[in-house]
Amino acid sequence: MSFRGEESGGEEGRGDLKKPFLHTGSWYRMGMGSRQSSLMDKLGSSASVIRDSSVSVVLCTLIVALGPIQFGFTGGYSSPTQDDIINDLSLSLSEFSIFGSLSNVGAMVGAIASGQIAEYIGRKGSLMIASIPNIIGWLAISFAKDSSFLYMGRLLEGFGVGVISYTVPVYIAEIAPQNMRGGLGSVNQLSVTIGILFAYLLGMFVQWRLLAVIGILPCTILIPGLFFIPESPRWLAKMGMTEDFEASLQVLRGFDTDITVEVNEIKRSVASANRRTTIRFSDLKQRRYKLPLLIGIGLLVLQQLSGINGILFYAGSIFKAAGLTDSNLATCGLGAIQVVATGVTTWLLDKAGRRLLLIISTAGMTISLIIVSVAFYLKGAISEDSDFYFTLSVLSLVGLVAYVISFSLGLGAIPWIIMSEILPVNIKGLAGSVATLANWLTSWAITMTANLLLSWSSGGTFTIYAVVCAFTVLFVILWVPETKGRSLEEIQWSFR
Repeated sequence: MSFRGEESGGEEGRGDLKKPFLHTGSWYRMGMGSRQSSLMDKLGSSASVIRDSSVSVVLCTLIVALGPIQFGFTGGYSSPTQDDIINDLSLSLSEFSIFGSLSNVGAMVGAIASGQIAEYIGRKGSLMIASIPNIIGWLAISFAKDSSFLYMGRLLEGFGVGVISYTVPVYIAEIAPQNMRGGLGSVNQLSVTIGILFAYLLGMFVQWRLLAVIGILPCTILIPGLFFIPESPRWLAKMGMTEDFEASLQVLRGFDTDITVEVNEIKRSVASANRRTTIRFSDLKQRRYKLPLLIGIGLLVLQQLSGINGILFYAGSIFKAAGLTDSNLATCGLGAIQVVATGVTTWLLDKAGRRLLLIISTAGMTISLIIVSVAFYLKGAISEDSDFYFTLSVLSLVGLVAYVISFSLGLGAIPWIIMSEILPVNIKGLAGSVATLANWLTSWAITMTANLLLSWSSGGTFTIYAVVCAFTVLFVILWVPETKGRSLEEIQWSFR
């Protein structure tokens, strides 16, 4: 099967398509030529580094992981800075609450645009687009004299985060070899937790304006880093840029690796997908599209309905209600636990598989939330001076920690990985935007309602979240396929 023939003449016949916004292929195109000559020897030590496929892919992943670190830092920034910002700018609590929630609003706008941006100018170009408003947003916050600059900065940050949250997992999935895709994909969520932890820790010692300046660093480093990594080979193939596609795949797999089988598989998949170039919302009703879209949206919505953002956002007040006095230190401890647990997931994903870890994760969350809800119910019925009340306080704290660990072992990282794996290449822009928007919309709803629910009944709130987690266990068992060890093309063909 000829890729150029299928695509009406390859690059020459695809004049309507746009070139990558960041076309940085020249340095590794030199390496491609060296496969047939002595140029590789002239490249020296840098060539020996990228000759190893795992090193090349890992380095690319670590560079784009700066985006999720920015994502996490944005989410964690409001927690340690609340009191100082309110005092310095004379804000009311409701005005600061608006500031906190505007990142979700901006992220929803970014989510709507993310798929089309990533399809139109490439994965790297969309990360560049996301970095610029993030930097401007942090500068606006650091120089803010009133709430208007705070709000503008938070919206800009949210927009960038919305684009990053879609683009990074898609890029990683499209560059990673199938035996490493799970572990590398979970680096996305690991980086988010690292960003949150950095914000919590630095916020205990650094003034809020300086903390905003520090928030510029991840994207400031990301922008030049993008010029040293290849564009997604699958996106290049979709755009008909055959030579660049093969060069990108070769440098990702190593210059000594035979990529013929993978090249032909990607060409067949892209040629089949591009027989119909225009995808409409009505096309998503087809089974080949509807099932993966429902699974992707379902996992990303259930991830948020489990209550994780509400619990983390109000962790300080929950810890106080549970009887812990130093809530800031406890919040930092919770962030550290989340980083460690997500790191364990990174190691396990390509060994245990997605489905098993999701089932263990959601079952553990269900049990933990039941324990927490029972503890809060019983605490409301006994005296605060009794020994049993202290025991219940400890039990509720243990349950919360177990809940965060369980979430980090599966439901935190895997929905983003599966979304990036199962969506066919020709609907990924549209369907990915829909799935990312659904996630952010649910996150906003949970964050806005969590405090009201906790004020109504702590035990009742955790019971509601436990019911959602129990439903998620069933959803995974009945609907979610195992994608470990399968190429993206194999996964997507299985839905036909």
